[in-house]
Amino acid sequence: MTERIALVTGVSRRAGIGAAVARALASAGHRLLLTGLPDYDDTQPYGGDPEGVPALLAELGDRAAHVRADLLDPSAPAALVGEAVHRFGRLDTVVAAHTYSTQTPLGGLDATEIDRHLLVNVRATLLLAEAFAAGFAAGSDTDGGRLVLFSSGQRLGPMPTELAYAASKAALENLTVQLSPLLMPKGITVNCVNPGPTDTGYAEPGAHALVARLFPGGRWGTPEDAARLVRFLCSADARWITGQVIDSEGGFNRYR
Repeated sequence: MTERIALVTGVSRRAGIGAAVARALASAGHRLLLTGLPDYDDTQPYGGDPEGVPALLAELGDRAAHVRADLLDPSAPAALVGEAVHRFGRLDTVVAAHTYSTQTPLGGLDATEIDRHLLVNVRATLLLAEAFAAGFAAGSDTDGGRLVLFSSGQRLGPMPTELAYAASKAALENLTVQLSPLLMPKGITVNCVNPGPTDTGYAEPGAHALVARLFPGGRWGTPEDAARLVRFLCSADARWITGQVIDSEGGFNRYR
């Protein structure tokens, strides 16, 4: 296989989906530009991973580089695509695994928080897609390009305490449908992964046990479960799959 180049966003904590995707793509032969915002994780209840990025880079060796980027900055998406091309000479794959999520219940909505969700989760992803498509060299690779987005299955059930997050992620599912016919003529597939509840260390023990009972298999999804699907979608075997929102959540039952 011709060596492929991937940009993966949302990479900071070693326990996160972004890090698992980076490992999976590296194992499949990709070289990687990774990006994330560890400062965001540091402010969350689950806490950050100060050694996460250096440790991940040490694990991946010379196959990966990491740059810090704040996707609230409207210039960041195009700059990231440009950096990948500058470092590696091309860009074949973009996996938008970043997310912004805070509590936004009805009765406690804040306009600034709503805007942050939409800017990071929707605007930044759309600008990444535009910059990637604009710079993609049609015909440069027989396997074409890949754009993989991430949802959280909002169309399948309510998220009453995270209304802004739910709205922003539902938008990405629709963008998958909107972008796929526009990018397929350029040779780029567009798909969206809903990994369901994924154990990245954010849930408190009581909530963890409660949610685990909603899986027929008795366990949460793992970052590696999501990463295996992303690796497939980025492979030559998936070059005829586009415009799909794929629920990969182990039979999770929101209403049991």
